[in-house]
Amino acid sequence: MVIHVVSSGESVWSIARAYGLEPAQVATDNQVPADGALAVGQTLVLRFPDRVHTVALGETVTSIAGQYGLTLRELYRNNFSLGGQPLLFPGQRLTLSFQDQPPLTPAVVNGYAYPNIELGALEETLPYLTALAPFTWGIGADGALLPLEDLSLRRAAWNMGTVPLLHLSTLTEEGNFSTQRAEEILSNEAAQADLIAQVVQAVRSRGYGGADVDFEYIPAALGPAYTSFLGQLRQALSPLPLWAALAPKIQADQPGLLYEAHDYAAIGAAVDAALLMTYEWGYLAGPPMAVAPLPNVRAVLDYAVTEIPPEKLLLGLPNYGYDWPLPFIQGQTRAKSLSSQEAIALAVRYGVAISYDETAQSPWFRYTDWEGVEHEVWFEDARSLEKKLLLIQEYGLLGTGIWNLMRPFSQLWLLLGALFDMDQPLPSQPAF
Repeated sequence: MVIHVVSSGESVWSIARAYGLEPAQVATDNQVPADGALAVGQTLVLRFPDRVHTVALGETVTSIAGQYGLTLRELYRNNFSLGGQPLLFPGQRLTLSFQDQPPLTPAVVNGYAYPNIELGALEETLPYLTALAPFTWGIGADGALLPLEDLSLRRAAWNMGTVPLLHLSTLTEEGNFSTQRAEEILSNEAAQADLIAQVVQAVRSRGYGGADVDFEYIPAALGPAYTSFLGQLRQALSPLPLWAALAPKIQADQPGLLYEAHDYAAIGAAVDAALLMTYEWGYLAGPPMAVAPLPNVRAVLDYAVTEIPPEKLLLGLPNYGYDWPLPFIQGQTRAKSLSSQEAIALAVRYGVAISYDETAQSPWFRYTDWEGVEHEVWFEDARSLEKKLLLIQEYGLLGTGIWNLMRPFSQLWLLLGALFDMDQPLPSQPAF
């Protein structure tokens, strides 16, 4: 695999030919638009086929995978252009393996998706996912679960061998994280017991393979109660796994409502795996900067592994960026969230080059829109994503959790396919 950074004057054709690849494959793999437009400074992920199969009349993805000893998921990962769908035509060329492919690192890969995700976007990502967490089951004012209509997501996940997880949060009917809902549950043992029973029933009746909990903005005084709640829920779910999300702390006594109740050591011991939400340094109401600067991510990991065994940790990975209008005015300016693909399209549209911040290890650029307003954009590309994904190997982590799947960016999936074997069992405890 090579990550190529586009220079002035280059085209898909010239780049592909320089590497001995088919231009159409390079364009398809990297979602290059039909007109072939590229931005100076954008990345292209290039993979080099070794063994290739030409589809004959009557063959299917299942028969071809079986013929070569591949799983269906592996065949889809080797051929992103299939989009996770079994549609073939005679003469089509499928990649069975790649040149100089190093041994893949075992890693659990989880992704979050809203129920309204476009089915095609979901299907193309499922072969790369160990688990899928439809977002989210909230908690009503009466303490009852707010159910999620995610049948199509669960069905698609199971069909592709991806494990769906029930995602539980303190989101209200209005879609906001609620400190009050968390307090009402965590300060009342009967309410906790009732909520746990509801979660277990939902997991069993809907065929989930476990649960993932994300309680945010909890008062520090309720930290022990939250840890106890997680421990009880884990026992009730056993042997299915329980995960929990953690705010990105760099020290035990880090101040702030987001951090104080998240006791890394205690929560790490109470659950089977923990997601580190290592993103949102650059955020909607904040000043322009990288969403997940590499030094900040490292600082969280350096602290986390002193409190939780690294093999229980999932690295949070952002699959999005932000576009800030300038000048930035604190309390007034609001950024617009966008996909990495949309960011590249903006750079192409306005004819600007994409820069790369070597400290943050993140791409960015500025442009002036048709109304004369200057903007600054920070997003993720293959370089920045690879830097973060390699931390999984460096720190010996369980894997990664991707927020979120709603904005397609093929380069992320090409990288995952080149680096990891995500066909792993989910960590869990034996039945109590």
